[in-house]
Amino acid sequence: MGACLITLLPALQLPALASETVSGSFTASKACDAFASFAKGTNPGAVQLQPGTSYQVREINRPGNYERLRVEVPGASPPLRWVDRDCGAASLGANAPAPAAPSPAPSSRGGQDGPQDSPGGKREMCSTANQQDSYLLAMSWQPGFCEHTPRTSGKPECAAMDKGSLVVSNLTLHGLWPNKKACGTSYGNCDGKPFALKKETVALVAPWMPNFYYENSFGKYEWNKHGTCQALDPDAYFTKAVAAVQLVNSSAIGEQILKNIGGSFNADKFFATLRSQYGEAAASRVMLVCAGQSYLQEIRVQLPLDFSVDKGLAGLVGATPGQGPQTSRCGSEIRVEASGRN
Repeated sequence: MGACLITLLPALQLPALASETVSGSFTASKACDAFASFAKGTNPGAVQLQPGTSYQVREINRPGNYERLRVEVPGASPPLRWVDRDCGAASLGANAPAPAAPSPAPSSRGGQDGPQDSPGGKREMCSTANQQDSYLLAMSWQPGFCEHTPRTSGKPECAAMDKGSLVVSNLTLHGLWPNKKACGTSYGNCDGKPFALKKETVALVAPWMPNFYYENSFGKYEWNKHGTCQALDPDAYFTKAVAAVQLVNSSAIGEQILKNIGGSFNADKFFATLRSQYGEAAASRVMLVCAGQSYLQEIRVQLPLDFSVDKGLAGLVGATPGQGPQTSRCGSEIRVEASGRN
């Protein structure tokens, strides 16, 4: 696999829509992590909602089609915590918008369509493990993520990069997400094994998911939301996810990005190179996500259900053409920022 290019020096999610204040109650139906910040993946005190317990609702993450609620958890510090709405049932004030199924999001899950809520249990269907029909591999360009994503100051890896004690110059793992087409972007939060990793797994993952150098909150968040919906245990899941990132990093995808650190590349030429080396179908399964129409933040690759990490990029992405756009919020020239304060 490609060599890891993260350097740990000595001494050592996309902008959110506006939230809305509401009132009401939320009764948890299962134990769920309660995050001080979903964007940062932070949960001080490892707080969880308790099944059957009601909590006061203070906020929803966006008007109308909300996905998360901010509730007050007595005894927690801080007490206001964000939870997924699928963790229980909400009873909101009369003026609060009713929850609706998340709308299709081509920029995040490759253009898959999802159904509306219906009697019979879309929520249950979309939180039942091992029902996936594909995967999405999301990789960060860590300098662009830390520089342009709101509220990253609390992420220790971003702070270390800013100070110069951590240098990241390879693609990094955001997540390996099982997908179920009928659920759109809402397949997740299944009942699964608790998050726990061997020390050797943490050491393997850290250069490719640098939050692991400092804590495990982001890895735990990714496992609870996505990893629980597939059959591998946490060690095998993260090991396979890292192998996939290493493969992409050493492919023409990674090569075109890494050779332009501190500069830029042309989006059309980038995809023309992929088509030339891997074919139209493989190239169509890759998407670049930018900030400010210019700065590379994420690389997303649609994977088949039976993807392999042992047969090169073709074995990883499969032969079926991808769905959805190939860029999101990118202009014709895409800048690849270097690690550190830009």
